[in-house]
Amino acid sequence: MSAIDYKIETGADETEGLAEARTGDIDHLRPLPRISVHAFCETEALQRVMERCGHDRRMAKVTMRVNSGTIAAAANMFSTMATPNLIILETSTEPQHLMEELAPLAAVCDPSTKVVIIGRYNDIPLYRDLIRNGISEYIVAPVSMPEVLGTIASIFVDPDAEPLGRTIAFIGAKGGVGSSTLAHNCAWGISNLFSTEVVLADLDLPYGTANINFDQDPPSGIAEAVFSPERLDEVFLDRLLTKCSERLSLLAAPSMLDRAYDFDPAAFQPLTELLQRNAPVSVLDVPHQWSEWTRNVLSEADEVVVTAVPDLANLRNAKNLFDCLKKLRPNDKMPHLVLNQVGMPKRPEITPGDFCDSLEIEPVAIIPFDAVLFGNAANSGRMIAEIDKKAPIAETLSQLAHLVTGRAEVKKAKKGGLGKMLGLLGRK
Repeated sequence: MSAIDYKIETGADETEGLAEARTGDIDHLRPLPRISVHAFCETEALQRVMERCGHDRRMAKVTMRVNSGTIAAAANMFSTMATPNLIILETSTEPQHLMEELAPLAAVCDPSTKVVIIGRYNDIPLYRDLIRNGISEYIVAPVSMPEVLGTIASIFVDPDAEPLGRTIAFIGAKGGVGSSTLAHNCAWGISNLFSTEVVLADLDLPYGTANINFDQDPPSGIAEAVFSPERLDEVFLDRLLTKCSERLSLLAAPSMLDRAYDFDPAAFQPLTELLQRNAPVSVLDVPHQWSEWTRNVLSEADEVVVTAVPDLANLRNAKNLFDCLKKLRPNDKMPHLVLNQVGMPKRPEITPGDFCDSLEIEPVAIIPFDAVLFGNAANSGRMIAEIDKKAPIAETLSQLAHLVTGRAEVKKAKKGGLGKMLGLLGRK
């Protein structure tokens, strides 16, 4: 077993305080690298926690095996097979006997294997003794899912590495609901409001409209990135990006039908990972289709925004989307719902209240139908705030930009905008 550097201050409640510090907001945890983890659980409670960890999107690359057993069972298993990158052990053994119980496992562990122990005793001398003897971490039970994920991340994720950027995915509950328009305006708003670099990636390769909405005609774009993953690096990405404004860059779709756009399930993963490393914010305009690659993109995004109009087909599709995304992202907050094109003349509609009651979710924005404003913006290749920055819809889109970047919290939407829905936190 190999040791890691660890600093601990003395005090009566040290271990308890460390546990509280580790139990934080998992939204800020980085995805874990490709490692193997074996957990040996003595209780059903920890087994449930570990299984929940295994379904978290940050563990997508991790191979996890959850076993019911003791330290002795782990030693017996690894006496005939190679040890994984990480072993997590639950034990009720008393402190004075724990090192003796660990000896058979230490004899069969590879030097590079990390070991985390979950014990019952809040004992500082025991903690120090374990760390001194090569145990990577000791946690006092009961433990939470964020605490386990945070502990694994503290061992395998380089704290000095550059922070990963935030990925925001927009998808419509039905075609033509305005999801792309909202994605484009939100990306533009984030880059202008917060003076931060944003990359907008149009993932609708055959029919994408980002190039039209920004009045651009780039010679290359996202197709080259997806179809040539072996060439994909920071230099190649820079060549593919088109500047839309000082801080907004576009990965445009070819919007041509000269080939079939059939993708492998992980086709967009190298691109999204590269965007996370190179841009503080990436906005993904996801087409209205359902395939393995769209499922993967949505499941791995930090934030998901679902746009719908208030009719029956949108209600059905939105419910299916929310139900599926809840299963794909069990440890993340629910996707955001935006009701768009509300109040279209002569169109029978489901009221926003009834629509959202059926979904059991509050919308983050209710945007009224405004053919003139949106039509003028689309035809001139400009954003809503560029056409009329004083329009209530422009303020709504500004508030949405605050929300998806974590600068605001959801309260309650009202028709025509977010209004008092957002309590802005540190708005800049």
